[in-house]
Amino acid sequence: MRSHGHEYGNGHGAGRGGCGPGPRGDFEGRRAAFGPFGPGFGGGPFGGGRGRGGGRGRARRGDVRASILALLKDRPMHGYEMIREIGERSDGAWKPSPGSVYPTLQLLEDEGLITSASEGGKKLFTLTDTGRAEAEDGPEAPWEEAGRGVDWEAVNEIRQAGFGLMEAFGQVWKTGSAEQRQKAVGVINEARKKLYLILADEA
Repeated sequence: MRSHGHEYGNGHGAGRGGCGPGPRGDFEGRRAAFGPFGPGFGGGPFGGGRGRGGGRGRARRGDVRASILALLKDRPMHGYEMIREIGERSDGAWKPSPGSVYPTLQLLEDEGLITSASEGGKKLFTLTDTGRAEAEDGPEAPWEEAGRGVDWEAVNEIRQAGFGLMEAFGQVWKTGSAEQRQKAVGVINEARKKLYLILADEA
């Protein structure tokens, strides 16, 4: 699958500061704290941008594809235009990541539903006749589903709390002694247990 990295800035997806002396130390320490799934806040609407919809809010599988087809019914667009349009049309509830949009564009092109032409060093995507027929059969505004029934202000507050927790843990892991690191892992594990107890009404 060809890369479309030239359409957006270099270094996309870089993490938020190191949490250890090296990649393995970082991973193993945070993995120990958060169990086999690592430290990400990727479940439900609280994801950190690596899920199917990425960014602010997540949509069901297939919504990126449906959204691209729906947008291209209006006019040909560049990839970054589609990301911006989805963000605007969903009132900020969902802004898909380049990592989900560009591979989907490549897939749609391989399927013969869209074509691309170079314009100013960027690719401009247009529906083919087949693609337009599929777009007409699809939903008019797939991005609207991403923001329904979600309190995004509360989501952002929770995500910020999660990021703050990880930043504090990262500082201990980066600068603390072995004993301090082990204590930090214990704090995280205890916090995780207490959160599950909240759901069980036993806190």
